[in-house]
Amino acid sequence: MSRVGKNSIPIPAGVNVALNGNILTIKKGGIEEIYKVPDCLKVEESKESIRFIPLDSNQSTRALWGTSQRNVNNIIVGLSDGFKIELEMVGVGYKAAVSGKKLTMQLGFSHDIVYDIPDRITIACPKPTTMVVSGHCKKQVGDVAAVLRGYRPPEPYKGKGVMRVGEFVYRKEGKKK
Repeated sequence: MSRVGKNSIPIPAGVNVALNGNILTIKKGGIEEIYKVPDCLKVEESKESIRFIPLDSNQSTRALWGTSQRNVNNIIVGLSDGFKIELEMVGVGYKAAVSGKKLTMQLGFSHDIVYDIPDRITIACPKPTTMVVSGHCKKQVGDVAAVLRGYRPPEPYKGKGVMRVGEFVYRKEGKKK
């Protein structure tokens, strides 16, 4: 059983945290995130940290205890540092380019794939074969990276496709004669 919920969450400088009933409001600059704390948890806050305390010892309460701790920690880390995922494209002629709020990818199809970049997400293409997805919401960054990877997942025979940097692709041997 995980004991993640026992850890306190440090609050970095520049991040403001306010508790109003069971609504936790976290702000930095012009960005504001709201987290609704479950009724079975109590929030204990000080100037430099936040802690969650369970009100009973049910299994569902203990699960929400750790989940809430990690969700709030991800919000605070995202606002202070941000999250990023690097994707690479392997294949002849595979490339991507960003223009405005649209990402255009050439992935070996007869047409280009045009992806509308959502709000609060930035996509950069430092090289034509790499993309960097970044933002302050960990879930949204992961979802966008998964959608981009889903357009051409890596295949096991030649290793071509869109994949995370450093991702292991299991390679299969081709058909024998």
